[in-house]
Amino acid sequence: MLRALLRLILDVMFRVRTTGDVSQLTRGRPLVLANHDSLLDALLIAVFLPAQPLMVLPRALARHWIGTLVRRVADCIEPDAGSGDALKRVVRAVRAGQLVVMFPQDRVTTTGSGMKIYGAAGVVAVRADADVIPLRIRGTLHTRWAATSARWPRARFPRVTLQVQPATRCSRPAAGVAGLRRQRINDEIQGIMHKAMVAAEPHRALFDALLDAVEMHGRRTHIIEDVRGQIRTYGDLLKGSLALGRLSAKFTAPGERVGVLLPNIGATVCLVFGLASRGRVAAMLNYSSGVESVRGACAAATVRTVITSRSFVDVARLEPLLAGLSGCRIVYIEDLRATMGLPDKLWILRAMLRPRSALPPQDPATTAAVLFTSGSEARPKGVALSHDGVLASMVQLRTVIDFGPDDKFLNALPMYHIFGLVVGTLMPLLTGTRLFLYTNPLHYKVIPEYAYTRDCTYIFGTSTFLGNYARQAHPYDFYRMRFVISGGEKLHPEVAQLWFAKFGLRVHEGYGATECGPAMAFNAPLTYRGGTVGRFLPGIAYRIVPVPGIEQGGLLHVRGPNLMQGYFFHEAPGVMQTPRSEVGEGWYNTGDVVSVDEDGFVTVHGRVKRFAKIAGEMVSLERVEYIAYQASPGFKHAAVVEMTRSGESTVLLTTDPRLDRIALHNAARRISAQDLAVARRVVKVDALPLLGSGKVDYVTLKDMVVF
Repeated sequence: MLRALLRLILDVMFRVRTTGDVSQLTRGRPLVLANHDSLLDALLIAVFLPAQPLMVLPRALARHWIGTLVRRVADCIEPDAGSGDALKRVVRAVRAGQLVVMFPQDRVTTTGSGMKIYGAAGVVAVRADADVIPLRIRGTLHTRWAATSARWPRARFPRVTLQVQPATRCSRPAAGVAGLRRQRINDEIQGIMHKAMVAAEPHRALFDALLDAVEMHGRRTHIIEDVRGQIRTYGDLLKGSLALGRLSAKFTAPGERVGVLLPNIGATVCLVFGLASRGRVAAMLNYSSGVESVRGACAAATVRTVITSRSFVDVARLEPLLAGLSGCRIVYIEDLRATMGLPDKLWILRAMLRPRSALPPQDPATTAAVLFTSGSEARPKGVALSHDGVLASMVQLRTVIDFGPDDKFLNALPMYHIFGLVVGTLMPLLTGTRLFLYTNPLHYKVIPEYAYTRDCTYIFGTSTFLGNYARQAHPYDFYRMRFVISGGEKLHPEVAQLWFAKFGLRVHEGYGATECGPAMAFNAPLTYRGGTVGRFLPGIAYRIVPVPGIEQGGLLHVRGPNLMQGYFFHEAPGVMQTPRSEVGEGWYNTGDVVSVDEDGFVTVHGRVKRFAKIAGEMVSLERVEYIAYQASPGFKHAAVVEMTRSGESTVLLTTDPRLDRIALHNAARRISAQDLAVARRVVKVDALPLLGSGKVDYVTLKDMVVF
């Protein structure tokens, strides 16, 4: 009777829906593992699942009045569930086919994301040979019974969904040290919970995700600030997006790829969302790459219209670049305001009241944006990213790092960079995290000052940029910083050491590519191992294919929900070529040589193109560079291959005027590196050429070497 009454009350309050295959809860050996976002979770499970469960109560809940209600409607085990007798009872219940519910975190999340996993759930799963059923509870994070801070939005009666996901089994670890076996079981449980979080993400388009964020966090919430001092609320962002979407629709067609040639300012964000709201595709052009590169990008993706700003063109001196785009129509964002008539203003007014009904629905499987590869090794290619793929990459990262309304991102990476667009811009805006945009990542003294004055807690950059910020910053500039994330190029050890020594901050490295929008692996706080790039993110499938001559590691192929839709090549303008590798359709050949250890940590050994065959052995150019950094940590180094009469040879370009092969040999001996990894020739340069993303421009670098 009480269970039925509670079910009625909770259903009226939260409009609870249960989705997925609930029949698996009543067959086999069901062990439900649920996320724990609020104190309501256990009560919702107890009254809405079809069978009465045996529930292992988290510690805090057992002492709460809600825990008393749970005990009235379900068979419960008190918070001493870690004891041997309690675990034996749970194992027996699972083996007998009774539905058992556990919360692996054993506490309500305070971060809005996954937290530490305790060992009891893994022990039960393995000993009982259980059918592990992930249960994802959505909606309770925003109730008054959540444990997040006061900045997080609260709703009186949010809609709640219980998503029952397909059952899986935990593998029994091989014999070995007991502590190591337990850790591997815990890691597997954590992986199951993370995959459940990714699988539970609703399929929606970018603009729909923005509308969800506006509704959740409120139109008056300050969300974005740029270097001009303009602070935009969610309402301002929505209004600007609706306006630019309507105006741009007058001279573009649905599905058209529209060039965006703008810096990191609020108007750029509005334009990206505005184009998406109308089914147009933002093609983010790299204005730092030169006329030929931008012209080639426009040709590959058949970009016929480019939207830019007169003031930006003047400040950045881009007149020659625009003159080279004679085949494109150039539209200035300042001129769009003059085209806004009374019908447009009335439409925007109506759309602000009911934005979902004012716009045509967008298919999440269609293209949301086109970015272009960096061109560090070859001619840039257009990379098409779907709405689903972009949002999947965000939720993948949210499983391993926590951020929310308490945080503020500082993003100086340009939006034509995958990290700058997806991680640095879209991800905070769609999750209620405040954002400060800066226009030039090369301002090494200015950016730390903005981090200090704007109380930023997250910063992103390539290893090169982060190293320069750290060297120029005052030791107190990053006093509020919680997370430093490196991506786009390999994190140099001396950069990580500098951040830790000067600011007490660990640099977390992400590994990915534009094609993976942007991350494949991440060295997260929950799963960190030095010298690696962490573990693959949930949902990423991988294959490692052996490469002849390379003994350590193999060529990495990946597949996942975040993978690109396909490429646009210069040879076939406007024709998207879907990803395919020797592994099969839908797989992407990363071109990287990696190895994965028995704990799942990924080590990147280098690009397969960046290996030289010397004396019959394959030598990684990244290893050549690593030796140089060990010999001369205060300077910049890059290695390339040159052809000699005897075959391939390595050349090191360095900014250290005193570095020679003797110092390189000494450094190689210190780290037990083979002599073949010491550069055969050392060339002194004033500076290494860099791309706009901060990565070394190896194409230009090869031209600097006289063969």
